[in-house]
Amino acid sequence: MKNNAKRYFSLLFVLILIISTVTACSGNSANNGADKGVSNNKENESTAKDPVEFTDISADIRGNTAPTQEQIDEVNHSLNDTYLGDVFDEVIPNDYSAYPVKGDVVLDVWMPANSNIPDMNNHAVQKQVEQLTGIKVNFITPPIGQEADAFTLMISSGELPDIIIEPGRYPGGFEAGVNDGAYIDLTDLMEKNAPNYTKWRNSDESRRKTTVTDDGKLLGFYGIAPYSEWTWFGTLIKQEALDKTGLEVPNTIDEWHTFLTKAKEVGYKAPLNYGSTYGQIFTGIINGAYGVWDWTFLDENGKVAWGPAQPKAKEYLTTMQQWNKEGLLNPDWATADFNQRMASAISGDTAMMMDSPDTMWSYWKEQSGIDFVGALNPVLNKGDKSATTYKNFKRAGIEAAITTQSKNVEAAMAWLDFNYSKKGWELINFGEYGTVHLIDETGMPYYPENSYIFKDPEGQPVSTTLWKYRMHNWPDIRDEHHSNPLIAAKGSYSGDIRKNWTENMDTSMAMPPISFTKDEASREAELGNQLSTLRGEYFAKIIMGDLPVDAYDKFLKEAQSMGLEEFLSIHQAALDRYNKR
Repeated sequence: MKNNAKRYFSLLFVLILIISTVTACSGNSANNGADKGVSNNKENESTAKDPVEFTDISADIRGNTAPTQEQIDEVNHSLNDTYLGDVFDEVIPNDYSAYPVKGDVVLDVWMPANSNIPDMNNHAVQKQVEQLTGIKVNFITPPIGQEADAFTLMISSGELPDIIIEPGRYPGGFEAGVNDGAYIDLTDLMEKNAPNYTKWRNSDESRRKTTVTDDGKLLGFYGIAPYSEWTWFGTLIKQEALDKTGLEVPNTIDEWHTFLTKAKEVGYKAPLNYGSTYGQIFTGIINGAYGVWDWTFLDENGKVAWGPAQPKAKEYLTTMQQWNKEGLLNPDWATADFNQRMASAISGDTAMMMDSPDTMWSYWKEQSGIDFVGALNPVLNKGDKSATTYKNFKRAGIEAAITTQSKNVEAAMAWLDFNYSKKGWELINFGEYGTVHLIDETGMPYYPENSYIFKDPEGQPVSTTLWKYRMHNWPDIRDEHHSNPLIAAKGSYSGDIRKNWTENMDTSMAMPPISFTKDEASREAELGNQLSTLRGEYFAKIIMGDLPVDAYDKFLKEAQSMGLEEFLSIHQAALDRYNKR
């Protein structure tokens, strides 16, 4: 009898150990700061399938600059997130009740190729996501440069994968893909199958409003940030150019002309790297000073207007034609690609650049030792406030859709939902713990100086490793300000420039992320393409001097006859619906 009792309790003890091990790897984590306990968030508790306790390891991980292999493994190979802090205004969800997903689940995911990621199926971050979620993913990526054709062929074939990244490529847009039966309407499935995404998008009005359609549908998973990201694009000036000219950072159009003229006199052959197919011509930097915004914007009454059709367009074109004639612009501004622009930028020909300070931190400062400063967008009159039509509405990154041919919709949603959990935020943004990032005393991930991000074993630059060891652009909680290594690098002032732009430029004219109905989308795309081509041809020829400035009058008439008013009415209707969401 005693032997039987012993055997019984021994078996019971083993069973308890097995259950404890399984639940510790698959259940909900505790809130940070608790020694042991489940999340006290009511929404998480109501949706959790199997809430369990995690041992609080924050004392071992926070502030630890030399973690042991055992500690590294504990962070990387479990869903325990107790070491992560609540570092934003809204708490990042941490419902892990779906993981690991039962059974042998394999999902096919189509996504555009990225030259910095040779093989997405071997990406370190995605390998780790696979381990933590129990979901294996087969990434399908077309050859670089053939994305559009590959997408069209895939849609027309009727053979669709489980998930599509960048589903807005569908003719007519994301919503048209749902209406046509290619993508699933996830409205009734989100709360149950995507608790993290649901909670995060509903934790802020801007995130909620920009991730739902005009009629209240939830189509897919959007990249949504904890904050409105800083303006990423603007004017950058080499510090040496300011030193050589003896001038301050210019603010008005006249001051810009004075600076560029002086820069040419001191040896910069083409002082302003103005534009190219990369898009600098119509970014609202110079033309914005005249109110001639690059595309649609909100006028002083909150109505949709078209920038190229504004009253001071001829003044803008006169200025640019003059500057081009004076040799103040790079001669190849209308055709230069990215690599040509960067080659010109690091040469002694360029004094001023229009680009991202993150990009130029890499090309100018890190690779060439060239210091630079940021300039606010120019104004016409001293005292006017600089402005830009760029504004981030807490929508960032890219989106994902689940197709109607998905073999396992619940697993597909679970795989995407992981990106909006606290553990997913850490992993997707900051990569692997130990080799890529560590955790500071507050529970915030950061890159140490010896991180693979900065010291890649294969010697690749940060502009490449930011894709190699983390996901730079993804449907997730995108934490650009902390996880972009070009901002976070020791000594980088890229973030300071972007923050200064954001805090000191008016964005009241910025259009929110509106959406069109199926019929609107088709017509809007048709008119938009025609108007864009017309604008590009006329503005470029006028600036190059191939046409007189007065040719603008003909341009405007052609735009109006082409359907400009209809184009604006489509955008206005979409804006009205957006405002009512």
